[in-house]
Amino acid sequence: MRRHFTRQHFNLQLRALVALSFVALAACLHLSLPRAASRVASAQTNAAAPGSPAQAASGVVALTPEEQRGKQIYLRGTTASGREITAYLGEASLEVPASAITCAGCHGADGQGKPEGGVTPSNLTWAALTKPQGVVHASGRKHPPYTERALEIALTRGLDPAGHRLLNVMPRYQMTREDMNDLIAYIKRLGTDRDPGVTDTSVRIGMLVPAKGALAEMGQAIKSVVAAYFEEINSQGGIYSRKIELKFAETGDTAAATSANVGRLITEEQIFALSGAMIAGADREVATLAQNSEVPLVGPFTLYPPVTASVNRQVFYLLSGIEDQARALVVFAARKFAGNKATPARAAIVYPEGELNAGVAAGIEEETRKAAWGAPVHVKYARGKFNAGAVVQELSARGVNAVFLVGGSEDLRAFLPAAEKSNWTPALYLPGALSGKDILDVPRAFNGKLFLSFPSVPSDIKPAALENLRALAAKYKLPQGHLAAQISAYVSAQLLVEGLKRAGRDLSREKLISALEGLYEYDTGLTPPLTYGPNRRVGAAGAHIVTVDTEKKQFVPASGWIGIKQ
Repeated sequence: MRRHFTRQHFNLQLRALVALSFVALAACLHLSLPRAASRVASAQTNAAAPGSPAQAASGVVALTPEEQRGKQIYLRGTTASGREITAYLGEASLEVPASAITCAGCHGADGQGKPEGGVTPSNLTWAALTKPQGVVHASGRKHPPYTERALEIALTRGLDPAGHRLLNVMPRYQMTREDMNDLIAYIKRLGTDRDPGVTDTSVRIGMLVPAKGALAEMGQAIKSVVAAYFEEINSQGGIYSRKIELKFAETGDTAAATSANVGRLITEEQIFALSGAMIAGADREVATLAQNSEVPLVGPFTLYPPVTASVNRQVFYLLSGIEDQARALVVFAARKFAGNKATPARAAIVYPEGELNAGVAAGIEEETRKAAWGAPVHVKYARGKFNAGAVVQELSARGVNAVFLVGGSEDLRAFLPAAEKSNWTPALYLPGALSGKDILDVPRAFNGKLFLSFPSVPSDIKPAALENLRALAAKYKLPQGHLAAQISAYVSAQLLVEGLKRAGRDLSREKLISALEGLYEYDTGLTPPLTYGPNRRVGAAGAHIVTVDTEKKQFVPASGWIGIKQ
């Protein structure tokens, strides 16, 4: 059952990559290119075999488990165990979570201290704290060198080794002995802790692509466009004089195999980050691996970015998945029904059984509650056993006039003629990625009644950005076809490069994450503007809604962008 489930959603991803929203783009590009180019091929490097010397060459000394736990406390004010750390501020001892006032927030990720508001935080590197001659601060305050015990007293009581009180802006922290030991262990590594994959002259980036079977050609297309883009960046001097090295891993036949391949790419090649990885079918496994390994994953290919309160800090998605696209359809439908008081909405959600589909259905129902509709009818069925006639008979008898279909294109093809035959034509809503390539060949009875959501449409594409992509394709003779997939991979690489630039010369994974979190309405020129934040990991959360003109067999815009709050 698990294998069938995984492959089904992997195939859904393939349909999403060739979604009809990009048909107009293909006509605009007019690309007729060879399948491979020697310039691009020379820039591509396959993942190394076991025993790769990448770690030794990078000079990176891995953190111990104790130091890793301490790093989390230092950077984020949270513990791996979930134990709470409390901070106390000022004379009044205002109590706040440590996550609101982290060590790194004032002293910086490198411990050097960053002046702000007239205050210069101390240098927390162990070499600075333990100078044999002691420490003299700008204010004239002097004290002997720190020891582990003295540092603990400073963190918990706000006193330096001479017994002087630290500035009121310095919080006092309350934590367990184990957490304190972890934090001090990591502070000893400050200034020498460099993330894997970064040297003074290079930054190593990984990709996960299909290399076998039906998706091999698409895999080659996205490899080529990313390799070409990075080669272009390198030809211009790189990023702060660092050249981008690109390493590849292949998707596997199962989620476990794919996750294992990514794991080897992380550990053997010591990559700094992942870009445009094809994680569909192994979404949860690869995202969890990125989280546990603290490897940023930028712009992965998937239809199911998680819509949960708990954010995976490492993963940045470009566009909304099926659930947010479905939510946008409900918002759109609610506006239409609000304009017709005489006909209140009576909704039904029709979907195959399965965890992900159940999550989408729950999202739809949540939006219908916000719209003050009655409880929707749920129709679940075993995958591959959709009885369109029975579903039409049940829903029409119950007075349903708005159907949200979360099945595949085969289910839609069965549903439409069955509904037409019964002379029942409700408003029908479904995410465009699930619609299939023959979506324009729908019965005339559904003219203007079939609505689809797409996370991006041709009107999002700006001429200048299109010309840049066209020039890159011509210069590097990129493979023809799979343009939607190439655009997604290209934008993912573009987003990563922007993050690397904003992170600065003193690059770290944490700085990259902070830089990406700071992006607001970032204009890629090929997608809706992207916005991220500490609690936001989908750059463009929402969808465009289109309907089908059955006479002219073309899409017609039904609304502008409908955003979904994350």
